[in-house]
Amino acid sequence: MSLYGMMRTGVSGMQAQATRLSAVSDNIANSSTTGYKKSGVEFSTLVMPGNAGGFSSGGVNTDVRRHIEQQGVLNFSNSSTDLAVDGDGFFVVENSAGTPFLTRAGSFVPDGEGRLVNAAGYFLSGYDFSNGPPTVVANGFAGLAPITVTQAELTATPSTTGRFLTNLPSDQAVTAAPLPSANLATSEYSHKSSVVTYDNVGGEQLIDIYYTKTAANTWEMTAYHQPDATAFTGFPYASAALVSQTITFNPANGDLAGGSPTALAFTVPGGAAMSLDLAGTKELAADFQVLGVDVNGNAPAEIEKVSFDSDGTLYAQYNDGSFKALSRIPLATVVSPNLLNALPGNVYSQSTDSGDLQLGFPNESAFGSVVAGALEGSNVDLAGELTEMIQAQRSYTANSKVFQTGSELMEILVNLKR
Repeated sequence: MSLYGMMRTGVSGMQAQATRLSAVSDNIANSSTTGYKKSGVEFSTLVMPGNAGGFSSGGVNTDVRRHIEQQGVLNFSNSSTDLAVDGDGFFVVENSAGTPFLTRAGSFVPDGEGRLVNAAGYFLSGYDFSNGPPTVVANGFAGLAPITVTQAELTATPSTTGRFLTNLPSDQAVTAAPLPSANLATSEYSHKSSVVTYDNVGGEQLIDIYYTKTAANTWEMTAYHQPDATAFTGFPYASAALVSQTITFNPANGDLAGGSPTALAFTVPGGAAMSLDLAGTKELAADFQVLGVDVNGNAPAEIEKVSFDSDGTLYAQYNDGSFKALSRIPLATVVSPNLLNALPGNVYSQSTDSGDLQLGFPNESAFGSVVAGALEGSNVDLAGELTEMIQAQRSYTANSKVFQTGSELMEILVNLKR
């Protein structure tokens, strides 16, 4: 072993410990950074060729590793747009140029244009519901756009589907003529109910639904526009029935018979085509009662607040109490998250060693779930980092002593001639 080799080894050790201290300092500085993943330094030996009669010191190599897979503690907040990932997966965000990145930092707030942006200035990306429930692009970022929340939006949605379930008494007597007819002042029917629907501009349109038993296990359902009714009476109506159809029941169990219609289809006055699902309507030995009613659409309403579900769906809650799905965010995974490229702003990009990218919706497969109103804290353990810092300091000092000793021996060697 030469004195130069000894000194080079000491320098190598000091450089390695300096790298270790740099990682520790970065970890401590970011111990309160949302979604930060700590860095660590791994050492490996650098062996130089030697011989039986001597030893050639090599030194030490360093490899910086990031503990990206390690989950941070979830800290709950009061903001519905604060998001955390519970499990594997990353949010997909993009910068102002539209370049996509991955992150675990979910401190999102609306900017001046309603886009959800985190503390580092990256916009949350997702799929919107403008063309119906979205599907994920499994192996790329195509179709993603910044999530936008417009608080001043005023919307009205026409009714198109619904569910209207009743029990019709099996012991009901057959109704004698005249059966319900729009132009008859006197019409006989068995039971009546009403349902609220919405037209194209959000106006409420009340629909009267009549049930008339015409034969054993056979009922006629007729729907009329309530504003066309004669005040305080009903019949006659100023316009014809919106729809009239016959439903039949299986006397063995009271369910709708196999060939019976299972939906009541009509057009809402001033609105869209409407289909009321009747599946589940019964004919049992009990009084007439409505078992369930649910109709989509809403009157004009403003967004009161927005909230995320655990499956990544962003819902707008309107001041009339209704909800509307606006967007859905995916989560991304790679084969080896610890080998992603770490970039400024607490974001990551793919590397040649991180493996292929895959996108999926939260709560599916191994993508994890989204926790709204929470932030993932840094996974830095301050006590461990301080211990690491002391160890690195001591090792740096020891390596400097090796270098100092080599320097002193070199001075002695140079002064031998004097």
